[in-house]
Parts: sequence; C-alpha cells; structure tokens
Amino acid sequence: MSDDKKPFTRPKVPDGHAFHVITRQKEIKPGQFFVGYETTWEPHQKEVPYTTPKRP
Repeated sequence: MSDDKKPFTRPKVPDGHAFHVITRQKEIKPGQFFVGYETTWEPHQKEVPYTTPKRP
C-alpha cells in the first residue's frame, strides 16, 4: 500500500436558503483553517418613494 496522503481540503458547501437570508461559502484557500461565509439579507419591507401630501 502506498503512504501517499492527500492534503486536507475542505468540501464545497452548497448555498443555504432561509426566510430572507442566503449564506454562501467564501472561496476556499488551500492551507487556511477558517473559510468564512458571506450572508445576504433580502429586504423585509418594500420601500416606496416619498410623495408630498395634497394640500387641503
């Protein structure tokens, strides 16, 4: 048997989708212990442009 050991590589994690939140794994750099994640929040409320009220 050969004793060739492959270096440890982190597996690619799929995107996580939850209510108004998406998390993605950052790019994997070889030899780095912590990979990190990027979190994207979707807006909960719709933003409406301001209009001045009618004058009485």
